[in-house]
Amino acid sequence: MKTLGNLKINGMGSSNGGLFEKVELNGKGTVNSDIECERFYCNGTGTIHGNVKTEKGKISGAAKIHGAVKAETLVINGSAAISEAVSCQKLEVAGKSSIGGSVKCDVIAVNGKVTIEGDCEAEIFRAEGTFSVDGLLNAETIDIKLFGDSKAKEIGGRKIKVVQHRESLFKLIKSIFPLKLEADLIEGDDIELEGTAALVVRGKNVKIGKNCEIGLVEYSGDYECAADSAVKELHRI
Repeated sequence: MKTLGNLKINGMGSSNGGLFEKVELNGKGTVNSDIECERFYCNGTGTIHGNVKTEKGKISGAAKIHGAVKAETLVINGSAAISEAVSCQKLEVAGKSSIGGSVKCDVIAVNGKVTIEGDCEAEIFRAEGTFSVDGLLNAETIDIKLFGDSKAKEIGGRKIKVVQHRESLFKLIKSIFPLKLEADLIEGDDIELEGTAALVVRGKNVKIGKNCEIGLVEYSGDYECAADSAVKELHRI
């Protein structure tokens, strides 16, 4: 990559953007155009009025990106508001993030909170925090541990597993404020669910665990249902 050197803003400052080796925003920095760089770090309060393309990105402060983000890896430990699409090989969200477009990644790990206004597509989707996907959540492997209410309009995958957290504190919280995953449709080959409210669950092998409320289950292989869960209608297809 041909670079223009580094862009580093400590304190208050602004830049017109461009091509850099490293971009580091440590104070209150504003970039007024697209950024392309090998490494992007936002440790303070950063506002980018354009797209960000980087190999390695890390947001530890508060970033507002009025554009799309394309990265090999993107780690969000602070808060990030991204107005358009995100595409990465690996996306980690340990803080709070809102994404105005769709997300497409090989691996997505959510340990904080993420809100996605479009679709979310990955090979592997793991969540131990909370998430909201307005569109389709689609991944080969979906592994969710419920720490709070989460939802997606539709969920599709080869293997889908949802479990409720079992630590004593979360048992107490759950007894007062039941933790739920909500979806209109959940469809996959192998599906195991706990703490899930869905209109339709459709799969080959379906296991409905505890605390589920399902409108319709359609299955073609094996089926199990816990005694404390409710399935209104069941069809073998």
